[in-house]
Amino acid sequence: MSKSVPVLLTGFPLVFLPVSDASANEEGAARELDPIVVTATLGPRTVGESLSSVTVLDEETIRRQEPAEFKDLIGGQPGIDVVTNGSYGKNTSVYTRGTTNDSTVFLVDGVRLRSATSGGAPWQYFPMELVERVEVVRGPRSALYGADAVGGVIQAFTLDPERGRKGWVEAGAGNFDTQKVSAGASARTDSTRFSLSGLHKETDGTEIVEDGEDKGFRNTAGVGRVVHELPGGGEAGVVMMQSEGNTEFDGGNTDFLIRTVGFQLDAPVSDYWNSSIQLSESADEQDNFRDAGDSFFNTKTRTARWENTFTAGVHELALGGELQADEVDSSTEFEEDSRTNAALFGQLRLNFGPSDLQLSLRGDDNEAYGRQETGAVAFGHSFDRSHRVRVSYGTSFRAPTFNDLYYPLETFSFGGSYAGNPDLEPEEGSSVEIGFSGRYDIWYWDAAIYQLDVDDLIDLQSDGGDIRPVNVNEARIRGIEMGTGLRANEWDLAVNLTLMDPRDRETDNRLRRRSQQSLRVDVDKSLGAWSFGGTIQASGYRYDDSENEERLPGYATLNLRAGWEFARDWNARLTLQNVTDKQYSTALRFDGAEYVAAGTAGFLSIRHDFY
Repeated sequence: MSKSVPVLLTGFPLVFLPVSDASANEEGAARELDPIVVTATLGPRTVGESLSSVTVLDEETIRRQEPAEFKDLIGGQPGIDVVTNGSYGKNTSVYTRGTTNDSTVFLVDGVRLRSATSGGAPWQYFPMELVERVEVVRGPRSALYGADAVGGVIQAFTLDPERGRKGWVEAGAGNFDTQKVSAGASARTDSTRFSLSGLHKETDGTEIVEDGEDKGFRNTAGVGRVVHELPGGGEAGVVMMQSEGNTEFDGGNTDFLIRTVGFQLDAPVSDYWNSSIQLSESADEQDNFRDAGDSFFNTKTRTARWENTFTAGVHELALGGELQADEVDSSTEFEEDSRTNAALFGQLRLNFGPSDLQLSLRGDDNEAYGRQETGAVAFGHSFDRSHRVRVSYGTSFRAPTFNDLYYPLETFSFGGSYAGNPDLEPEEGSSVEIGFSGRYDIWYWDAAIYQLDVDDLIDLQSDGGDIRPVNVNEARIRGIEMGTGLRANEWDLAVNLTLMDPRDRETDNRLRRRSQQSLRVDVDKSLGAWSFGGTIQASGYRYDDSENEERLPGYATLNLRAGWEFARDWNARLTLQNVTDKQYSTALRFDGAEYVAAGTAGFLSIRHDFY
């Protein structure tokens, strides 16, 4: 996928333009409600044209809601279920369409970020304050992104200051002794722009189990960007994000560092051929200090990607290749500490007036688990300028992690043991989806129904206390996602509902830690220099175990917020999370204690922008 597009277009489709003409206002609202996305396909398309189920969270939405953590922004969005081991930097899992945490690909400015040992993304360490846009694409995307894109892909775009803004500074504080300061600066020449943003925050935190001690969190993060526009068209750029700090948990604490670095060269070869090259590296490093003993797990992923896009009128063909290498440096001596993956991929996009057809195909060859071929086909038809239907089918796979394959034999003090299984096969998925949408001048609606079947699920099997990962289970996940939104007369409304049935086909039990229902309602209103809003988020009950015996009740929370532009380029924001002080849990600790979310949390911040 060409990542020069986000460099050029990040945030652009959703910017509110100061116009006075009524028709221009309507056109602007329409663009905001059908924005351009780059994650769903190999190239920029509007949400409607992407033939996918997509949610876009723009800079205005993020700044207005001022979420404390990344999970607070994406939780409750269509198809997204979030499970945490407490609040403020504690272990977080994201289940997209009922799939496992390591079945969602997480991209930061086009660079894949994850732990090669555990497989999941470090959601809890990602600095929400340095993000200006998030795209959530639901459904299989292995034909574009390879391993692990079974449930979908979430991509975050870091801050890229708008033209004319020289910088900003923000400071805030709240209960739990929470403090935060952030700042950014940018400069531009005729053909080059630079930007640097930084953040430091810390909190004493809250108890993560009932009657436990408060567990704190400290985070320092930054984003740097240099982009140069080439004389013949196209551009070259480097973007780096780094986040480091410390988080406390029961029995110890962890020093963490996550980093993404990406170099992108995008240039036209001819009027009909555009070529791009991306070189990137991501790192996930964790030093764990526990009462039972210290350990460290450091993983790196290096990727080289070449993509070529050929156009013929309204039709387009994208072809490319990718080489990826994972490396592990750990206090645990794995049987293998590296692996490489080579891939070839292509996507054909055809347009026939009101109808669109997309075909995708990818082949991966991994030295650890062999070859995997994935593909997808999608068809869309517009009945008129507002109404559209889409149908798609796609295959996907989840790769076994280093822990799954190579973890050395470890004997427990209480008996039994654990070891990896080098004979594991990747999980394989297939999904079918039908979607309908209506997009008008000031509001939209979207509905999708899907079924996802996953074979060769990797699960833990116990034999006399000896635990091994094996390919045993099959899962079937059926769901309905519905959403609607409105932007008019200074009102901003979004309502999203998810109904899902994630089942283990062998036992007919619900998959562990998945909820069947979720609802999220975001409402905001501007009144001159003031703005007010709130979020209601509700989730049904879930089971913490695969036997469906440990039931965790459902919950509903209310967040409130207010903003005040008290002077030119100055504003203050107050957020109140979990106003009703609801105590709830989405996961159990190993001893059966509930991990509890934070109670009512207030935060006041003041920001100044320099132009």
